[in-house]
Amino acid sequence: MIDRIRALLAVVEEGSVSRASVRLRITQPALSRQMKALEAEIGGRLLERETSGVKPTALGHTFIQLMRPVLTGYETALAGVKRQARGSNSELRVGYLISAANAVLTPALAQFRRAHPGLKLLLHDMSPKEQIDALKAGELDVALIGQEGAVAAGEFHSATICSLGVCAALSDSDPLAFRQTLSIRDLKEHGFIGINEDQMPGRNRWITTLCRSAGFKPRFAVITDGITHVLSQVASESAVTLLPNYFQSFNHPGIAFVPLSDAKARWEFILLWQRGKVPATTRALVDALKAVGGQLS
Repeated sequence: MIDRIRALLAVVEEGSVSRASVRLRITQPALSRQMKALEAEIGGRLLERETSGVKPTALGHTFIQLMRPVLTGYETALAGVKRQARGSNSELRVGYLISAANAVLTPALAQFRRAHPGLKLLLHDMSPKEQIDALKAGELDVALIGQEGAVAAGEFHSATICSLGVCAALSDSDPLAFRQTLSIRDLKEHGFIGINEDQMPGRNRWITTLCRSAGFKPRFAVITDGITHVLSQVASESAVTLLPNYFQSFNHPGIAFVPLSDAKARWEFILLWQRGKVPATTRALVDALKAVGGQLS
């Protein structure tokens, strides 16, 4: 069908089957057969002969108007797939956690752009679940996803770019907020703020595992939709949550970030990227992210 649509456009643009056959480098009878086959498939005449040449019918005009953008999209997509198959790409689609942008993504991109100034970067601030879904749909090349990426690591290339310490986020009016460090056990009597599994799969389980290692089961007072809401609830509910230690550089009104001293309190920063032949640009970005992550561990 695609070849016949291309042939129809050539005939209309040339206004002649014979000239179109020369342009397409096929015989005139073969081109005429393609046009008849296309009309049979559509169920109506697409072309008519006039003294000035071949013109599209009303149905032909409609067909061309609808099919031209389809053909353009198909050719663009095919070219992109071929570039990826050759290990090259003109753009890179990257999903990331906004909370990790300053600590990891921004310095990695500064290094990456110096080596690839002409590459178009498409950056998407997305939750871990959104990143996983976009990877599965082929809408992202790389996902800077955090430890939630573990649930999908078997489906993609993956790497842990760093293992970070953990801090507790508390209301700045909490007596524990004035401590230099805390143990997880210090938080036993506090309610915890969790995050919806649809947005951050495995986050609540991670908190529960850390608390159980300290001898108690956490009580989740509130479940929210994302990190921003978590921090708002910490301030308003006088509850706590556990976060990677790069949050200590955040200045959020009403909240103190206190590092945990427990050796088991670690947060793995996982990176995912598409399987198959990896374009050189994707590999370069992965290497840059690993290099920055290595400085944080």
